[in-house]
Amino acid sequence: MKLDSGRIKGSNDGTVRTYSGIRYAQPPVGELRWKEPERVAPWRGVADATKPGRPCLQEEGGKVTGGEDCLFLDVTTPAKPSRKRLPVMVWLHGGGFLDGSGSMYNARRMAGQGDVVVVTPNYRLGAFGYLALPGLPGSGTFGLADQLEALKWVQRNAAAFGGDPGNVTLIGQSAGGISTCALLTSPAARGLIDKAVMQSGTCTLNWPAGTYIPVPDMPPFTPFPSLKTSRDIGLAAAKQLGCAAGKELACLRAKPVAELMKVNGGFGNNLAHGTPLLPLDPAQALRTGAFLRVPVISGAAKSEGNGFVAGAAQAGIPVTTENYPTLMKNAFGEQAGKVLREYPLTRFSSPGQAWATVSSDRAWACPTLEAGEAMAARTTVYAYEFADANAPNLFGTPSDFPPGAQHASDLPYLFDLDGERWDGLTPEQWRLAEHMIGYWTSFAHAGKPQAAGAPAWRAFTPSGQTVLSLKPASQGGIGPVDLSDEHRCAFWSGLDG
Repeated sequence: MKLDSGRIKGSNDGTVRTYSGIRYAQPPVGELRWKEPERVAPWRGVADATKPGRPCLQEEGGKVTGGEDCLFLDVTTPAKPSRKRLPVMVWLHGGGFLDGSGSMYNARRMAGQGDVVVVTPNYRLGAFGYLALPGLPGSGTFGLADQLEALKWVQRNAAAFGGDPGNVTLIGQSAGGISTCALLTSPAARGLIDKAVMQSGTCTLNWPAGTYIPVPDMPPFTPFPSLKTSRDIGLAAAKQLGCAAGKELACLRAKPVAELMKVNGGFGNNLAHGTPLLPLDPAQALRTGAFLRVPVISGAAKSEGNGFVAGAAQAGIPVTTENYPTLMKNAFGEQAGKVLREYPLTRFSSPGQAWATVSSDRAWACPTLEAGEAMAARTTVYAYEFADANAPNLFGTPSDFPPGAQHASDLPYLFDLDGERWDGLTPEQWRLAEHMIGYWTSFAHAGKPQAAGAPAWRAFTPSGQTVLSLKPASQGGIGPVDLSDEHRCAFWSGLDG
């Protein structure tokens, strides 16, 4: 296989061809730390592309993993060459902008069943991807710049894998979905994206205090701070590490990774706007129509908040009868009484379930619906909700807190995570997975999601807000859902208004 930068050798298992650990940009180390990515330099000989590249720096179980030299991607294609150019799907992983990697998501089912080329890049995370400082070009958007560099790499190299550089679908989940939406608002993305899929992440997401994680000191936030706010975060981190005022950049560039990781957690959800790559707040850009008019699939899981609330309980921060009113007051101030009446504890099986529902409705579902409405006014949108109540319990939610269709529980339906199929899926869940892959990949082919044996998926319009609920046959099967009614969006709209 010959790329624009050199030759590579991958593997073929008879179903798909896989090329792993392909370097798509120069290592962002030394003087390239906190600089926009540079085009990969050519190499001699044949590079091994049978093993994943190193993930970007992150913490896992309290230990630092990955490294700074991490700008690699994997490519998965059908094993049998096609006579025609195939659509390319570029997957941006989630992880709160703090963890994850492209190689975690084995795309063999998506590529093989859907007859598409799937590209899964890494991008810089945490402080290494989103640091901002006064006078530092690229502040707050280095991770986004990496994603753009991966898209440029696709333009140059898609044809080598049998892909069509003129038919690229950008797809992401959580932080990857947020990044996908942000890129639709970036002038730098013009000509690089032909369609987009956003899963549990869009431009309008925002979390009132405590609705992301139910802790008293969790402030309200959006994933898109202003450049000034991002610079303030960067200056505070530099001060914490002992850097003198006015010499922060040189000081931080000289710091070893172990020192920088001490402040890394402060850079989650810190993608700055008011920058060359994101001139506008992406939420404002979506509402005013300043985004790429490409076809879109957009949606979320039905019970997004469940996993976050259950995880906090496991960490010793449960929602209780006693602190439920306090959480309401912190999140909604003078309007807390109205929300308490709309979400009384008597209506739920536990205080944790009540707060998780508040989070799912206010912080996830209704902002996602708002984004769909804004985009549908100007382009073609297909809206969905992943609603399998028995979806895989990826994070080990306790049995006394039903996980439901929580955040990220849709991922095993599309990918083999860390290379493994999820053993717990039932035959009807595997059927749902086939339908979802069918919808996603047919959309990549021709801009209209359809799957053999599955219901038709009508476009979402401002006047006909069709949202497709994705669930197994035993739970009613795939069909329309009134998302606004299900998540009390009229109540939240009136409250916020």
